[in-house]
Amino acid sequence: MGISAVSATQLIRWNNHSIEYTEDLLAAEEPLEIRLGFGSAQNRMQQRISVTMRTPGNDFELAIGFLFTEGIIQNINQVSSVQYCTELNTKQHENNVVRVELVDGFEINLQTLQRNFYTTSSCGVCGKSSIDAVFQHCDSIALDQISITTETLIGLNQSLRNSQTIFTYTGGIHASAFFDTQGNLKIIREDVGRHNALDKLIGASLSQKEYTLKEGVLFLSGRASFELIQKAVMAQIPVIVAVGAPSSLAVDFAKASGITLIGFMKENKFNIYCGEQRIALK
Repeated sequence: MGISAVSATQLIRWNNHSIEYTEDLLAAEEPLEIRLGFGSAQNRMQQRISVTMRTPGNDFELAIGFLFTEGIIQNINQVSSVQYCTELNTKQHENNVVRVELVDGFEINLQTLQRNFYTTSSCGVCGKSSIDAVFQHCDSIALDQISITTETLIGLNQSLRNSQTIFTYTGGIHASAFFDTQGNLKIIREDVGRHNALDKLIGASLSQKEYTLKEGVLFLSGRASFELIQKAVMAQIPVIVAVGAPSSLAVDFAKASGITLIGFMKENKFNIYCGEQRIALK
């Protein structure tokens, strides 16, 4: 049986000297280990790739999105199957270990697999060499792709709130949402981890093969960090809107990559940090 995305807990609520014994819902948080199967049909190998703390649900999308944004795979056709490692058969590992099987003969850069994945670390990218490697790995985006009105941008915030199912119950979860240029919601994913929510969204787009992310807007429920910009660039998303602030490195990377980056999105105002050519200002 799978793990729920929410978990009930008992608590004591204190409110102006009034005490209430009640129950509340929390966003579930469980570890997910991602394993990779690769090699020829005669010599299949397995490699542990990453362990991340996530909200259960859309785990296969999370695994695929992670492999894509880390540059291990370039498209969904390189994946032959994704499944839980049910042979572990323990309560601790139940639905918490996912194995992604790549197509026979797909070449893997073992140095890439062995490096320390900064996206699962709270410290982020550390050191000039790590940053330079990320810059070299991502293709820039043409600035003349799309145009979006300010009215459309302003409407995204409320649309996201109306669609955040788990947040409605828990108030403690991040969301990544993708909208088309008219403001229509196409994909939304939620997770306790900001990076996981975006990996789930990108993984969903790859798996469904329905929506290209190259002509729309990524909306982030929190701040815009460097790692999130990097993932968006890998998916060639041209416009990023965040409820919170961007970091200085996020702005620098967005400028260098041709992304339109908007922060501090409120009901009637926002800041454009770069890529204003895509916004029909009036």
